[in-house]
Amino acid sequence: MMNKLILVVAVLVGILAFWLSASYLVGERNALYEGAIKIQVIAAARDLPAMTVLESKDLGMRWVYKRAVGENIFLLADSAKLVGKRLKYSVAKNAPIMWSQVDLPRDLQDGLAPIIKKRNRAVSLSISGAAAVSGLVKPNDHVDVLGTFTFPSRTNPQQVESVTLTLMQNVSVLATGQRLARQTTESGTVQQGGYSTITFEVSPREAEILVFAQQTRGQLYLTLRNPDDVYAEAILPSVNFDYLEAVLKELNEKRQMGIISSAPIE
Repeated sequence: MMNKLILVVAVLVGILAFWLSASYLVGERNALYEGAIKIQVIAAARDLPAMTVLESKDLGMRWVYKRAVGENIFLLADSAKLVGKRLKYSVAKNAPIMWSQVDLPRDLQDGLAPIIKKRNRAVSLSISGAAAVSGLVKPNDHVDVLGTFTFPSRTNPQQVESVTLTLMQNVSVLATGQRLARQTTESGTVQQGGYSTITFEVSPREAEILVFAQQTRGQLYLTLRNPDDVYAEAILPSVNFDYLEAVLKELNEKRQMGIISSAPIE
């Protein structure tokens, strides 16, 4: 019996080792093929000295391996961005032209930093799915940020209670996942897709509040605003079971009568 058990274990270990080896080889092969992909990039059509103002005749095309140039490169579709721009450094003939070699306006540079207003900060939080209005929140939208928290009861420390409150109103969305604000397709519409994080533009103090709220066992939710709605509620209640029990009947009666009031219910 023991010999059979040892044999079974040995077979299972062998299968596991074979699977791990196969997975490793597949990963290495994929990495190798990815590095072997060639892409079309913009190259210098002639020797270009520093301070040259680029013209169409200065720009050529070259096939290069993707791994050899990384992300700091102008693709063929970027040629319009280069015409009229000045080189910061000289570029030899047939050499690919890099983003770092060109004096570009801030709004043409990659990344999130140029989008952020001075004295504000960008902060990313894990919000997706239903919490992000079914994933319909997109860059440039404005939202209110709500939080639901569970903590010991103030009246009975042995019990816990839940509360929901509005943390911030009219917050600007800079990015959803890797999709940045003002980053659009050729048709001028923002590309949609799944995401698990949302990046907001807030003040340093607001960033502290949002990070603390998410780290304190809080669940954050977003409510989406009309683009023209900049109104902020002066007083919004903290909702717990006691408050819900006290106001639910009156809220439903007002809704049935077509009265939707934003004023707090006493």
